[in-house]
Amino acid sequence: MKSLTLLIFCCMMTASLSAGIPDSSDPKSESPSDDGVFVKQEEASTLVRQKRAGVAAADLSLTQLESLREVCEANLACEHMMDTSGIIAAYTVYYGPIPY
Repeated sequence: MKSLTLLIFCCMMTASLSAGIPDSSDPKSESPSDDGVFVKQEEASTLVRQKRAGVAAADLSLTQLESLREVCEANLACEHMMDTSGIIAAYTVYYGPIPY
C-alpha cells in the first residue's frame, strides 16, 4: 500500500513539473528572436577589446603581476578598473608606466 501511494505521488510530481515546460517539438512554442546571435563586423570590432601597445601581460612574471595587483588593490577605483580592464591598464592609468 505504501509503495502504491509513493508511485502515485511520483506520477503526480512528474506531471506537475512537466506541465510548465513547453513541448520542444511544437514549432509555435519557440519564439524567434529579432536580435539574433550574430552582429555586423563593424559592431563586433568596436565591442572586441583591441590589443594594447606597450607592456603585455606575457612579458611580466607572476610575481611582478602580483606586486602590481597589490598596489592597485589599495585604490578602490584602480581595483574596479583592474576587474574590468585588466591589471596593466589599471596600473598604467593610476600609477603611470610599469617600473619593470
